[in-house]
Amino acid sequence: MDISETSAACGDVLDTLRGAIIAEDAFFEDILLGLLSRGHVLIEDVPGTGKTLTARSMATALGLSFSRIQFTPDLLPSDVTGTTIYDEGTGEFEFSEGPIFANVVLADEINRAPPKTQAALLEAMEEEQVTVDGTTYELPSPFFLIATQNPVEQSGNFPLPEAQLDRFSVKTSMGYPDTDGEIELLKRRLDRVEQSPSVEPVLDTERVVGAREASEAVRIEEDLLAYMVDVTQATRSDRRVEVGVSPRGTQRLLEATRAAATLADRDFVTPDDVKRVATPVLAHRLILTPDATVENIDKRDVLADVLDRVEVPTV
Repeated sequence: MDISETSAACGDVLDTLRGAIIAEDAFFEDILLGLLSRGHVLIEDVPGTGKTLTARSMATALGLSFSRIQFTPDLLPSDVTGTTIYDEGTGEFEFSEGPIFANVVLADEINRAPPKTQAALLEAMEEEQVTVDGTTYELPSPFFLIATQNPVEQSGNFPLPEAQLDRFSVKTSMGYPDTDGEIELLKRRLDRVEQSPSVEPVLDTERVVGAREASEAVRIEEDLLAYMVDVTQATRSDRRVEVGVSPRGTQRLLEATRAAATLADRDFVTPDDVKRVATPVLAHRLILTPDATVENIDKRDVLADVLDRVEVPTV
């Protein structure tokens, strides 16, 4: 697939999702940014806003296999990756795949599970493989993880460590629908028998792989590369920030700008692409100082200030 075909295909996916889920287009686009940039997405919202439905509908629209893992305090790493079991019939040990073996995996309420189980996802996210009892198993390709978490203020949660947060290309949120949106939600429920809406596939595995490859053809001028570095370096010197964006985060920013250009049917990146993706790609990577945390300073506001300060190149 070329860039124009990918843009049109993503438009079809967006149309399908709009018919099933009430949310802003920017939310759906954030998820597609993660998919096209070969990354993973973290959705933070209160229960009942449609996070699970979104992940399931996205997998169906993309024509990919789907698996859901409900994270709980007693979930074990082997419950995620799979385990080796003894087959009495053959007298041999065989590997039984866990729910991580799917194209699109929903890690639901990931911050309800203890750190050891959360860590089981790290290798899968970074290497697209898992290692069990010393043997490595490749995950299906493409592999795309959508994790959801409840706000950290809610009790009973295990906050994700910084190392794992940094591995999510995008962090986004649905939020509550506005009044008109919630009324539309009720009207749609009246028009169907099932509790949850359904969607039809519009892509398949081959086209999703082709869409990811198309983003790699987007070109970026050197002035924009310098602009991205200036933005990430500015986060490291901000007085409210204890730990700024890592070099990994800078690379994820570059990849997301290419994805944004692809969605817009362009083969080049603009400064507006950088500004568009900066918050969902970079904000969750910031670690604020204790004083800033006490003052309830929002990481997104810090990033907005950084974008205002950094000079934008004329391309």
